[in-house]
Amino acid sequence: MQELHDAPLAPLTTFRLGGPAARLLTATTDAEVIAAVREADASGTPLLIVGGGSNLVIGDKGFDGTALRIATKGFELSGTSLELAAGEVWTDAVARTVEAGLAGIECMAGIPGSAGATPIQNVGAYGQEVSSTITEVVAYDRRTRETVTIPNTECAFSYRHSRFKAEPDRFVVLRVRFELEEANGLSAPLKYPETARAMGVEQGDRVPLSAARETVLGLRAGKGMVLDPEDHDTWSAGSFFTNPILDPAAFQDFLGRVHDRLGPDVTPPAFPAEDGRTKTSAAWLIDRAGFTKGYGSGPARISTKHTLALTNRGAATTEDLLALAREVVAGVHAAFGVTLVNEPVTVGVSL
Repeated sequence: MQELHDAPLAPLTTFRLGGPAARLLTATTDAEVIAAVREADASGTPLLIVGGGSNLVIGDKGFDGTALRIATKGFELSGTSLELAAGEVWTDAVARTVEAGLAGIECMAGIPGSAGATPIQNVGAYGQEVSSTITEVVAYDRRTRETVTIPNTECAFSYRHSRFKAEPDRFVVLRVRFELEEANGLSAPLKYPETARAMGVEQGDRVPLSAARETVLGLRAGKGMVLDPEDHDTWSAGSFFTNPILDPAAFQDFLGRVHDRLGPDVTPPAFPAEDGRTKTSAAWLIDRAGFTKGYGSGPARISTKHTLALTNRGAATTEDLLALAREVVAGVHAAFGVTLVNEPVTVGVSL
């Protein structure tokens, strides 16, 4: 297991921000992951788990503890059942399932990060979420000091949330198991209107798997959501804020504010959510509150391609990024009475 001291963490994140870790370990096997976690827990050393770094905002002072980078490998396909090691690159795994003719995760192509992070965040895009195909998550339970296998029904999945996110200091994901679909080379039924429109089909239609993947990659690239070292619009964590989910009273208040600000004929995006609540669009809120594409004059700005992405233009600090995020949160709340919640995990800092 590789060990470094006073090790830069910024290069391990898609934001390319943050100070160093007092100690950085890189684990390439599940046994090494477990050993490192046990050592940190036994000594009372703060522990930071790092996967693909696509969902981390690390403070400029860094992390005074042990950062554990999970670099395990493992792609095991048996029929329609898939098992991924936590360190597998997610977008590569999606490509391999498409090549194998299996449907279920093809519309999550291009999402940066590692497989182990997908159940934590219940990662999703373009009408698919991993919760619909995950069967089990194998994790190390820091409370019981055992490796456990947690079935889907016990993962408490919801929109961009899970049991693992709710108990961030308990579970370290080691393996993720999926059940995919063999549909004669076709995708799962398309659920997302934008994807269907881009392919010239109706929602609910199936299309060739490779075409679905390529279409999603094209849509994501157009929004700066596919990693490119030369494109500062991709020096981000993708969507920085989750889409707000409002209860009936909050949604009615929100509608009133929209009409007062933008006129009675303006209808904001609204999608049914659980328990009679309504989900609206964070990107729409940000744009209508006056934070348009490219907003900002400093080294941290809103993406020129998508209002939901905050970006490092090359010389930003984490504090620059947080200042912009706080400005957006305050502006949206002032305009519409809705408080945006950050999607990335913050380390040593907060909004």
